[in-house]
Amino acid sequence: MKLLCSPASPYSNKVRMAAHFLGLNLNAIRVDTNTGPAILVDNNPLGKIPTLLTDDGVSIYDSVAIMHYFDRLTKGRLYPSKKSKRTEAEILEALCDGICDCLLAIIYERRFRDEDKVHQPWIDRQWKKATSGLAHLSADLPKLGKKLNGGHFALAATLDYLDLRFKDQWEADHAPLVDWLRQFDKKFPAHGELQGQG
Repeated sequence: MKLLCSPASPYSNKVRMAAHFLGLNLNAIRVDTNTGPAILVDNNPLGKIPTLLTDDGVSIYDSVAIMHYFDRLTKGRLYPSKKSKRTEAEILEALCDGICDCLLAIIYERRFRDEDKVHQPWIDRQWKKATSGLAHLSADLPKLGKKLNGGHFALAATLDYLDLRFKDQWEADHAPLVDWLRQFDKKFPAHGELQGQG
C-alpha cells in the first residue's frame, strides 16, 4: 500500500503510526498539496492528504476512512470491540482531528495571507477552540490501558503537531497531556522514529 502524505501533517502521522502499530506494510510518499501533483489529484478529487492507495487499486481518502479501513483489514485490531469503548475512541479521534483543524486554520491564515491582511480575530477564535479541546483532554485524560487504539494515535499526532508549530505556547497550561505523551512513548516506542518521516 502507498500513502500520499506529508511529514508535517497530523492526519498523515496518525495514519502512519496506526499502520506501524498494526504491522501493515506502508510506503509513505511525500506530496506537496500546493502543487497539485497528478498522483494525488488523480486519486483524490479534493487533492488532500492523506490518501491511501491500496494494492488492489482502490484510493481511500480522509484519515478517518483510512483508519477504519485498517481496522477492517486487521479484523478489529485498531478500535475496541466493545461498543461503548469504541465510541469513546472515535470521539477522542474526532476531538483531536477537530483541534488539528483549528491549528491548521491558524497556520494557513498566517502563511497564505499578506501580513497586513491576516485576520487576528479569526486566529484568536481558532486558538480558543483548540485550547478548549486541550483543556477538556487535560481534565479527562484518555486512558492508555492495555491496548492502543485509533483515538490514542490521533492524540499523539495532535500533540506532535502542537510541538512542531506551537512550541512553548500550550505545554504550561496542559501539563497532563505532556505527561500523557511520555506514557504513550513507553507503550509505542516507534513513535520517536516515525516523527518527521513520510
